[in-house]
Amino acid sequence: MYKDVIEFIRETFGEKERDIPLHAPCFVGNEKKYLEECIDSTFVSSVGPFVNRFEEMVAQYTGAKRAVVCVNGTNALHMAMLLVGVEREDEVITQPLTFIATLNAISYIGARPVFIDVDRQTLGLSPEKLKLWLQANAEIRNGECYNKITGRRVRACVPMHTFGHSVVLDELLEVCEEYHLELLEDAAESLGSFYKGKHTGTFGKIGVISFNGNKTITTGGGGILLFNNEDLGAYAKHLTTQAKLPHRWEFVHDQVGYNYRMPNINAALGCAQMEHLEEFIRNKRQLACLYARFFESKNMTFFKEPKNCRSNYWLNTLILKDKASCDLFLQETNDAGIMTRPAWRLMHRLSMFENAVRGDLCNAEWLGERMVNIPSSVRRFAGI
Repeated sequence: MYKDVIEFIRETFGEKERDIPLHAPCFVGNEKKYLEECIDSTFVSSVGPFVNRFEEMVAQYTGAKRAVVCVNGTNALHMAMLLVGVEREDEVITQPLTFIATLNAISYIGARPVFIDVDRQTLGLSPEKLKLWLQANAEIRNGECYNKITGRRVRACVPMHTFGHSVVLDELLEVCEEYHLELLEDAAESLGSFYKGKHTGTFGKIGVISFNGNKTITTGGGGILLFNNEDLGAYAKHLTTQAKLPHRWEFVHDQVGYNYRMPNINAALGCAQMEHLEEFIRNKRQLACLYARFFESKNMTFFKEPKNCRSNYWLNTLILKDKASCDLFLQETNDAGIMTRPAWRLMHRLSMFENAVRGDLCNAEWLGERMVNIPSSVRRFAGI
């Protein structure tokens, strides 16, 4: 049934026989050179010049006042929640259509998730659904938001920019301000995505980006915290380096810290990747245009960047007519050596979170049965 789709994807990636991955890293610049410099210096762990350089490159690109690298995106999210004061038994609002890392970070603290629906137009947390839930369930006491039903404090809201597409950030920020919620952006997938000309991850108090091996650029593993407040960023740097006070030889720590520091060898890889980020984004947006034209001719729905958003199109997405169509598409494409994947299993359907507080999740459930991701790598022969 999907033979023409398989042929088109193979032609688009210039691969007649080999398997086509969902999203492979692209190394075309100074990666080996910088890695060799790092190895020759012997500073391969968390101290070395590439760490600061990489932080500065990401801060400059995104417009953040400060950026702090971490070992991975999950512990960056964990640190972000600690920094805004999320505590055990607090509630943290997020969306059910997200990767497990969002929920793991909440759980590490002992906080509890509250699931609010997504918008079909963005695939991300819905400002309208959030406001409706808060109007029905929340109250402000002593300047803080509380769930009237559970009695727990609602401390933060964590939207995720699904597959690189921005949520409606200005409206979401307005709701969060009204209800005294800290907005933390899970921008793990959206490096290179902008909302109304401003980079994702810079609207809330803290934003988090991932550099896992399957992201638009990679450091192997890795994540980064984005800050609009330089003092908060400096404090994050201190906490993520074991809260060690600077000294030439003594080891003095002024509080419980975290060994979340990105090694210099990973940052070296990131510096080389950042040098080609805009080329990667152009290449991926060209691929999205090719997909959009092809699937429109087949009367299939290709998800396009939302209004006011310039997306990185990290993972290109189809929305099929029903679950049966989705299952058949996944089977035929994977059987043909083309890696496609469904959306993550919705978080409220995982056993750990099945009893979590939630609003009406009709959009997430509708999308969860119909979405598939299709190959989205940078095409090496197309302008790279």
